Amino acid sequence: MQIVIYIAIFLVSAIIFTFVGMAIRKKVAESKVGSAEEEAKKIIDLAQKEAENKKKEEIFKAQEEIMNSRKDLDNEIRERRSEVQQQERRLLQKEENLENKMEHIEKKEQAIEEKRQELENKKQEITKTLEKQMEVLQKISGLSKDEAKKQLLIEMDKQLTLEKANLIRAAENKVKEESIKNAREVIGYAIQKCAADHTAETTVSIVPLPNDEMKGRIIGREGRNIRTLETLTGVDLIIDDTPEAVVISGFDALRREVARIALEKLMEDGRIHPAKIEEMVEKAKEEVAETIKEEGERACIETGVIGLHPDLVNLLGKLKYRTSYGQNVLNHSIEVSNLARIMADELGLDPKLARRAGLLHDIGKALDHDVEGTHVQIGVDVLKKYKENPLVINAVEAHHGDVEPKSVEAVLVAAADAISASRPGARRETLENYIKRLEKLESIADSFKGVEKSFAIQAGREVRIVVKPEQITDADMTILARDVAKKVEEEMEYPGQIKVNIIRETRVVDYAK
Repeated sequence: MQIVIYIAIFLVSAIIFTFVGMAIRKKVAESKVGSAEEEAKKIIDLAQKEAENKKKEEIFKAQEEIMNSRKDLDNEIRERRSEVQQQERRLLQKEENLENKMEHIEKKEQAIEEKRQELENKKQEITKTLEKQMEVLQKISGLSKDEAKKQLLIEMDKQLTLEKANLIRAAENKVKEESIKNAREVIGYAIQKCAADHTAETTVSIVPLPNDEMKGRIIGREGRNIRTLETLTGVDLIIDDTPEAVVISGFDALRREVARIALEKLMEDGRIHPAKIEEMVEKAKEEVAETIKEEGERACIETGVIGLHPDLVNLLGKLKYRTSYGQNVLNHSIEVSNLARIMADELGLDPKLARRAGLLHDIGKALDHDVEGTHVQIGVDVLKKYKENPLVINAVEAHHGDVEPKSVEAVLVAAADAISASRPGARRETLENYIKRLEKLESIADSFKGVEKSFAIQAGREVRIVVKPEQITDADMTILARDVAKKVEEEMEYPGQIKVNIIRETRVVDYAK
C-alpha cells in the first residue's frame, strides 16, 4: 500500500515539475524572441542605411557615365561634322570639274561636227569627181559600168580558178606525201609479217587409181556405179584415157571433197556397188563435217579469235571449200584477220575487234549458194542472228562500201581485204571481166567535158586522158583529174589504186616557103 502511495506521490511530483519546467521555458523563449526582434530591427535599419548609400553611389556613377557619354557624343558629332564639310567641299570641287569637262566635250563635239560636215562635203566632191572620171573612162573604153564589172569578174574568176587549182594541188601533194608514206609503212609492215603463198583453186580433183582395172569397177555394170556416185555427190566423174586416174569435176568444192573421200574409201574397201557407194558417201559426209569443224577451230586458234558461237565456227570451216576468183575463202579470211590486226596494232586501235571482223567479213560466202542475197547481206543477217558485236557487223557490211564505216577498224578490214585479194597470184580474173573493167574506166573518163580521148593501160591500173587544149586550161586539169578519180572511186570496184594521168598539148605548125 505504501508503494502505491509512493508511486502516486512520484507521479504527482513529476507532473508538477513538468508544468513548472514548461512555464520556465516559455518565459525564457519569450525573452529570446524579444531580443531577436530587437536585433532584427537593428539589422534592418543598418541594411536600409547601406542600401541608401549604395543607391546614392550608383546614381552618382550613372551621372558620371552620362556626362562621359555626352562628351564622347559631342566629340563624335564634331568629327562627323568636319568629315561632312570635307565631303561637301570635295563634291563642290567635282561638280566644278564636271562642268569644265562638259564644256570641253561640247567644244570637241562642235569641232567634230564641223570636221564631219567638211568630210561630207569632200566626199560629195570626190563622188562627183569619180562619176566624171567613170564617164570619161566609159567613153575611152567603150564599155558601160556593168560591162566593165562583168569583164573584171571574169578576169578575177580566172585568177581565182588558177589560185584554187594551185592550192588544191599543193594541199593534195602534201597530204598524199604524208598519208601515202604512213600508209605504205603500215601496209608494208603488215604484208611483211603476214606473207603467204597462193595457189589458185581449180574446179576439178584428181583421184589416183591403183590400176586401170579399177576404172571398170568404178563404172560398174551398165554404168550403175558411176551414176549412183554422181547422183549422191552431185559431181561429174570423168573417166578417160588418162592412166590410173579419175577426174572429179564440179564447181562446189565441198561436193568434190565428199566424192573424192567416198571414192578413196571404196577403192580401199574393194567392194563397189550402189549400196556400198551410198554407205561410203554418208561416211565421207561425216568425215567432211568433222573436217569443217576442225578447220573452223583452226582458223579461230590461228587468228586468236575467241568466244565465237559454234555455228559460226562451222560456217568458217565451210569456207575451206569455197573459192572466190580461185582464191580459197578461208585462207583469205585468216589473212585479212591477221592483216587487220597488225595494222590496228600499228595505229594504236583495237586489235581484237579488227581481227574478229577480218575473220568474219566473208562469212556469208558459206551460205550464198543456199540463201538468196549477196554474201555481205547474208553475213550481216547471220551475225545479227547470233548477236555479234555491232561494230563487227558494221565492218562486215562496210567492207565492200555498201554502208559507211562506223569505226577505223572497219576501214582497216576493207583495206586488208583489198590487200589480200590483190596479191600477185591470189585471184584469177576472167578475160571478159577484165575487158569490161577497162571499158568502164575509159567510159568514165570520156564522160567529162573537154576530153578528147582516153586510154586504159597497165592492166587497168592507169587511165591516160587526152584533153582538148582550147577547152581545158592547165588550172582546169587539176580539178578534172580529181573529179575523174572521185567518179572512178564511186562507180567502180578494183584492187589497189588507179592512176589518173591527164595530158594537154598545144602544137603550132607553120611552113616557111
